[in-house]
Amino acid sequence: MNAWSRSEVEMVVSEYFEMLKMQLSDLSFNKSAHRRKIMPLLNNRSDKSIEYKFGNISAVLIQLGRTYITGYKPYWNYQALLRDVILDRIDELESLSELMTTYNEQEIQVDSAKVAFNKWIVSRPVPNVIREPMMNYGTIKRNYIEEEQRNQSIGLSGEKLVLEYEKWRLAEKGKFSLAKKIEWVSKEQGDGAGFDILSKNEDGSDRFIEVKSTTLGKETPIFFTRRENEFSKSNAEQFHLYRVFELKRKPKMFQCHGAFSAFCHDIEPMTFKGVV
Repeated sequence: MNAWSRSEVEMVVSEYFEMLKMQLSDLSFNKSAHRRKIMPLLNNRSDKSIEYKFGNISAVLIQLGRTYITGYKPYWNYQALLRDVILDRIDELESLSELMTTYNEQEIQVDSAKVAFNKWIVSRPVPNVIREPMMNYGTIKRNYIEEEQRNQSIGLSGEKLVLEYEKWRLAEKGKFSLAKKIEWVSKEQGDGAGFDILSKNEDGSDRFIEVKSTTLGKETPIFFTRRENEFSKSNAEQFHLYRVFELKRKPKMFQCHGAFSAFCHDIEPMTFKGVV
């Protein structure tokens, strides 16, 4: 298949931005219909190749710290042309800043009774190597993905789900007395402990759980503090990351065990940022 032309890339980016605007406005949309809409305008591109290009756009937006379409998994091995087209249209992205801010500040309430804990755990993301050189962000100063993670209602909703899951997990093993010992540390003592929930393993030993939650997909980078990073290193055998994602649609979770450095790559000491 021939390389994508600039005009083709422009069309795909335009359609992606339209869907993104709908997601940010909390409007439903049909991804297949949007794909079919632009297919006749492209150079005999297949459904699969268009879907992959949409995933490439998600990857670029994540690198730019921008909200992306939850249903399009990021694919990192994108062509430089795609990156250039998006950067050329950065003003168009900036025009969505108010919608992104409102999206990040939304109130989230999740009914744990509607979450099937026996089905909500999924595998962690497969590590990806970003082959393109990192971008020069220039005047881009806001990271909307990090801002979304700081939304208190998103964080509390994710932690509450994990708290209920841990009680369920231990009860399923017949460890009812251990389930009663679970503590919501971040709520009862504040955020300075270095973890959110003190749970128990089946043998009664402590399990320190840090919960990171997002309404976006499971490949979304996580942000953690220096205190959390140091605590994870000092308590690596007992430390667990519970990543809750797609919180608004149908919450799912994956787990990692050990210090952040054991399962995160591309760690940057900003807050810190890490990609699992």
